[in-house]
Amino acid sequence: MDIEAQVRQTLAGSDHQLIDCDPDLANTAAFCAHYGYPEEKSANTILVASRRPPGEFAACVVLATTRLDVNNRVRRLMGVRKASFAPADVTAELTGMLIGGVTPFALPPDLPIYIDARIIDLDWVIVGGGSRSLKLKVAPAALAALPGAKVVEGLAIAQPNGPQVN
Repeated sequence: MDIEAQVRQTLAGSDHQLIDCDPDLANTAAFCAHYGYPEEKSANTILVASRRPPGEFAACVVLATTRLDVNNRVRRLMGVRKASFAPADVTAELTGMLIGGVTPFALPPDLPIYIDARIIDLDWVIVGGGSRSLKLKVAPAALAALPGAKVVEGLAIAQPNGPQVN
């Protein structure tokens, strides 16, 4: 089953909206600017990889207007000494998704998902749809209900200089 089909199956029965997207506009800032969605209601799903010890991974969902706290909060949640953003090729290999389309709704079942608590307070949020040609508008409760998901205070830091590039 392809990623988009897995996403649709995971979301079956929940309140959501599928949003088609030009793959060239899949990165959050470009998507929001072109399609008129606010960045403060758009979230990025970012794969983090441990460096010491290597081989540990976690998916983090943070608002586009914030910066993921990889070196402190995420590293401690993962229980590792060093962590960093996973390279694009590692993200694609582990998730089957390309940067700009990564979604929490079709991740490997053993991958922990950390969701910044700021997201839960929103009435809806835009996230990747599994490919660069699909976005999802969902209730934050749908994210929190995913297996392996944990809502975390302070997962991200407010970013005064604009959105995190993803």
